[in-house]
Amino acid sequence: MSISWFITTLLLLHSCTPGVSVVHGIVNGQVSIPHSRPYMVYIRDPQTPSEACGGFLVREDFVMTAAHCKKDNLMVYLGVNDINRLPAGIEVNAFPHPDFADKPGDDIMLLKLKTPVTLSETVNIIALPEANRAKISSNCMAMGWGWQEYGHASLSRVLREVNQTLLHSKHCATSHTLCTEGTAGPSQGDDGGPLICGNIAQGIMSYFIQVESTTYLTVYTKISHYLPWIHKIMNVFL
Repeated sequence: MSISWFITTLLLLHSCTPGVSVVHGIVNGQVSIPHSRPYMVYIRDPQTPSEACGGFLVREDFVMTAAHCKKDNLMVYLGVNDINRLPAGIEVNAFPHPDFADKPGDDIMLLKLKTPVTLSETVNIIALPEANRAKISSNCMAMGWGWQEYGHASLSRVLREVNQTLLHSKHCATSHTLCTEGTAGPSQGDDGGPLICGNIAQGIMSYFIQVESTTYLTVYTKISHYLPWIHKIMNVFL
């Protein structure tokens, strides 16, 4: 996450909320069954390993994540459960959304794997929505390797997940985003991970806002809004 994106988000949101955070972990969740989420991807620049992000495999040669996770030398790690036992990383070419500009909004990025993967029980893809106006299940799930407590460095060594309930769109930030709210959810280190609703990747973890002392509103990039751009990028490499 870039420092300028962090500062811009604080300035933009502070005036209308009692507290703001854009450090993203799964708080009050549970440990995932090893390799039960084969689409999950661990992403980092080996030169700055402490600034990791999540992502998810959407094709044998493409990973989706948040645009603010972009670094100069990103590597992706697939089939991961324990981040202390990472497999060999794969180099990528990054395609952040052209309208993303170090501020909230358009926070989506595709990573083209330089070496496509072979799908298996431990490495597989997650479906994307088919249309922008299709109904989305309100029963969702978020996951990642991030902090287990808000405001306290507590990275999880293994993948964790948490159930989330989608809010009505009128309670979310914009028409281009999805939101969940509660005392459980993403935190530092979970940026770029998916919001899975009805076995479909509907959102990308972008940032969250502290609305009460222990309650947080998490904002996700709405994937279906960006389907034309996604297809344009991916179809180039068919």
